[in-house]
Amino acid sequence: MKKGVNGSSPPFKKILVANRGEIACRIMKTCKQLGIKTVAIYSDADKRSTHVKMADEAIRVGKAPATESYLNIRSILRAAKRSGADAIHPGYGFLSENPDFANACGKAGVIFIGPSSQVMNFMKDKIEARRIASEAGLPLLPGSDGIVTDEDAASTARDIGFPVMLKATAGGGGIGIRLIHSEDELPENLKRARALAESSFGNSEMYLEKYLDHPSHIEVQILADNYGNALHLFERDCSVQRRNQKIIEETPARKLGRRQRKKICEAALKLVRHLNYTNAGTVEFIVDQSGEFYFLEMNTRLQVEHPVTEMVTGLDIV
Repeated sequence: MKKGVNGSSPPFKKILVANRGEIACRIMKTCKQLGIKTVAIYSDADKRSTHVKMADEAIRVGKAPATESYLNIRSILRAAKRSGADAIHPGYGFLSENPDFANACGKAGVIFIGPSSQVMNFMKDKIEARRIASEAGLPLLPGSDGIVTDEDAASTARDIGFPVMLKATAGGGGIGIRLIHSEDELPENLKRARALAESSFGNSEMYLEKYLDHPSHIEVQILADNYGNALHLFERDCSVQRRNQKIIEETPARKLGRRQRKKICEAALKLVRHLNYTNAGTVEFIVDQSGEFYFLEMNTRLQVEHPVTEMVTGLDIV
């Protein structure tokens, strides 16, 4: 058997990759280098996919719709048990930030490669994430203290000061974000944003944050183990976006000076330590034109952008 990264035996003998496509292949590549066998899962639509061919073994988990295969927790855990996998790596997307999946893995006796379900729950709710970040000493954008109702949305927005951003508490991927310039725009946008959030996340709760004009969007890649050790792998600038979707990732961020970079990376580690976070993750910040930065959110998973950091640091984050 091949040795692990520190010369010792690898921590797992076999890992089931609960994903498909590029990220599944990416995980399998590292597992192969570490001498860890891999199990692919596939739907009827992906039987001949590259990730299926790369794995040491592959198990069908359902029909083509993701809800019947890659999001089917019971079917995935049955595959893990059948294959004898020690652990499950969720990759990104699908079940990667689903605390119920992490809990189910634990109950099934298989290790979930990611943070705890409790931490996922904390960061999944954007209002709770703001509260915890504040506890950790991170600066926050002015915003609502909790969810906004139809009745108090206008008064809360006035207190914050227009323009404001209307956001879904369970949001992600830029879904459910609306820019509000005046009080007149609130009712209709609130109605539409609630409907989109409900259909996308099963949660229609919204909150408000102050809008910054032409800010920089900075994310800090972090890694933490189960023994209290945490480090950052510097930052990525993902300010170039279209419809709140990232288009270009750049590192190092040219708009950050040395002192700013140090402060923002240290802030990310403050949150990591406050949460007792483990595994890979990304803490996101927004930086105004004066250079002040504010906590935005935390992604409790490996991100699609991780190869950008790997190219600069030379580290295999997986």
